[in-house]
Amino acid sequence: MRRWLVAGNWKMNNTIEEAIKLATTVRENTYDIKGGDIILAPPYTLLHGVKEVIEGSNIFLAAQNMFYEDKGAYTGEISPAMIKDAGCTYVIIGHSERRKYFGETDEVVNLKTKKALKEGLKPIVCVGETDVERDKGITSYVVGIQVRKALYGIEFSEDIVIAYEPVWAIGTGRNATSEQAEEVHRFIRGILKELYGTPSERTRILYGGSVTADNIGELINMENIDGALVGGASLKSDSFVGIIRKVSENRKC
Repeated sequence: MRRWLVAGNWKMNNTIEEAIKLATTVRENTYDIKGGDIILAPPYTLLHGVKEVIEGSNIFLAAQNMFYEDKGAYTGEISPAMIKDAGCTYVIIGHSERRKYFGETDEVVNLKTKKALKEGLKPIVCVGETDVERDKGITSYVVGIQVRKALYGIEFSEDIVIAYEPVWAIGTGRNATSEQAEEVHRFIRGILKELYGTPSERTRILYGGSVTADNIGELINMENIDGALVGGASLKSDSFVGIIRKVSENRKC
């Protein structure tokens, strides 16, 4: 059985004071949870403060993005070495908001994924279709291209995590049904098996998109859903802890 994983993507939210309070509350209320991985992904400016709060706990730190070069004249970008130095174990790559607002392509996602692995970071690679693409019935086509291009030229690594986030469900309150999510997760699992064979069974695939404590129980019971990449609900400790507990209770390793 694959270890479950729940990651909280704070996006562009929280001051240092708010971040420390939130991280502290999450730590205090999840110290007894075992069998999976808990991740917090705050903005760059909060990484150091959150690291100090969660140090020695069962919570890992992730960055929300990174560049694919070591250093140089790339104003506003952050290198893998910088986020590792800040205490990160994971990094989110290719989130739909990066693709939509900052023009990230599948090729850029591939470069970042390669670089993250090379530098010893664990990439959480995001894929997902828009509402228009789903309505056209091309979800598999779109997601299939995203997965294949993101992993192009990359050997199997158990450190790679895939996050399926239907764009139409992110921040809308409209989540995919457990059956819809499982269908795409199963499809992604099939691509991974084509690429990597039996070892791909160890790859964790997360669901993201308006995840709440109310809907995660049904989602996590699906065979190919190994956890969640949580957005808005991760900004409130009670809802985020509730999601983590539901996952740990329903998906045993």
